[in-house]
Amino acid sequence: MGMRFVLRQKLTVIIPAYNEEINLPDALRSVAWADEIIVVDSFSTDKTTDIAVAAGARVLSHEFVNDTSQKNWAIAQATHPWVMCMDADERVPAPLRDELLAFLEDPGDVKGLRLYRQNHLMDKPIHYCDWQNDSVLRVFPRDEGGYPEDRLVHADAQVNGKVKACKARLDHYTFRSFDQYLKKVSQYTAWAARDRDARTGSCLLIPMLTHPVWRFFKQYILRGGILDGVAGLIICVMSAFSVFLKYARIWELRRLRKSADASRFAQESCDGHVD
Repeated sequence: MGMRFVLRQKLTVIIPAYNEEINLPDALRSVAWADEIIVVDSFSTDKTTDIAVAAGARVLSHEFVNDTSQKNWAIAQATHPWVMCMDADERVPAPLRDELLAFLEDPGDVKGLRLYRQNHLMDKPIHYCDWQNDSVLRVFPRDEGGYPEDRLVHADAQVNGKVKACKARLDHYTFRSFDQYLKKVSQYTAWAARDRDARTGSCLLIPMLTHPVWRFFKQYILRGGILDGVAGLIICVMSAFSVFLKYARIWELRRLRKSADASRFAQESCDGHVD
């Protein structure tokens, strides 16, 4: 009986990065087995590109507009038929690596892999807080998947076809300090406000009051955040704060828009004035 040789589908791993010299080394080591690694750099000012080059990654510089457009641009640059998108603060542990390689030997009719994440707060694994069900669609054929351009942040990849969930988890180190968190939540809520503005009613007072409270209650009580101890309390309070900040930013956007409209009207009135 002859031996059966399986030709594995080749994989390109895509990592968008900006000033990620702290996170990037571990991320790159965790995917050193990939057939190609692309680091899409948004003109970092630290050692990000040097680290990527030293690890054998292909470095591409591209101006950052938003998260989804950056990833879609990078996907088009991939050499191999399958791609995996990951962030610099994520790691592929050995069990997930083995599961991915086994899948690529025979994808069958599956067009996407959904990865559940093991989230960490300052290196502490979090098991509740509604983080236990956190999943992302990250592995798909280069020419059959991508990210919706109408979402600026936390967009999930989309594919036309069957999606399978992996058993092993992707490690995610959310942030390593509160300074980092505050910078991240400031940027994410700005993007989220632009995403949600058109879909949010004119009255902001009620959602600003109720949605943060509901978020805290759901994550801390219903989803067991209390069982994660002090870390769980920190996460749930910060999550509620981010919801409040999102609505505050929508309020800010609308005020700025009204101010701009008023200024434009005043300017047009002056331009059209006849003595």
